[in-house]
Amino acid sequence: MPDAVNEIHGDKMAKQYGFKGGLVPGATVCAYLTHPAAESYGLDYLNNGHSQVRLRSPLYDGSPFEVRVQDHTSSVYASFLYPLGEESVAEAEIKISETPERAPVYRGDELGDVKATQLVASRENMEQLQQDGCKAFVDHWTLDHQMANYLRDSSSMAKAFAVDGYANPGFIVGMTNWIMASNLYMNPWILVEAGCQNYAAIPLGTKIIGEMRVVELFERKGHEFVDADINLFDAHDHRCLSALRLRAIYRVRGA
Repeated sequence: MPDAVNEIHGDKMAKQYGFKGGLVPGATVCAYLTHPAAESYGLDYLNNGHSQVRLRSPLYDGSPFEVRVQDHTSSVYASFLYPLGEESVAEAEIKISETPERAPVYRGDELGDVKATQLVASRENMEQLQQDGCKAFVDHWTLDHQMANYLRDSSSMAKAFAVDGYANPGFIVGMTNWIMASNLYMNPWILVEAGCQNYAAIPLGTKIIGEMRVVELFERKGHEFVDADINLFDAHDHRCLSALRLRAIYRVRGA
């Protein structure tokens, strides 16, 4: 996906907002927490898995960490991300859906232009998107994509990604982040929750259309939040590949 500017991942802007340093992207944290699912369940997870990830505190760039798994069964587990010597900062609930909800239907939303001038993500402009609808955007899954790896050593990723070449959770959540940031200009923004229902593994070369709908807007402790549904479809046959509900701070307190 083309670059979406979010300078909260760099030290300079992050420190302006009171953080100790640059934040690891939320999409990457999601990939860390769902990594065990891809290793344990393989294509069952990519074709039929559900994840609910909550990011409660930042993971700082360069910080060592570990992912701990609890309550692991043949179809369910919980995972927690711990920076070394600290409390958990993010958690996930993973399950293989025996009877997943019916997949979203492709609407055929108007395609947006990533080079177009964007309106700033204010409450007023978010409400306008909620009323009028959002633009859809297109991307391609390839191994040279900037979100192709979520580990420095790509060979350490789960077999489904490192060997079989299917799109990884960092790409999937990252694409939905990019679609949100392509509808309105947000800098910075912070992903705080991502729920993802997979319907089909995404093989190499897939052209993907992402459609977005603003569900809810609210303010909490000076931050402005958006809940949005973003569904990813195969551009050729319009099958739903993944359906996601994101919660993000689109306007950080003090912006």
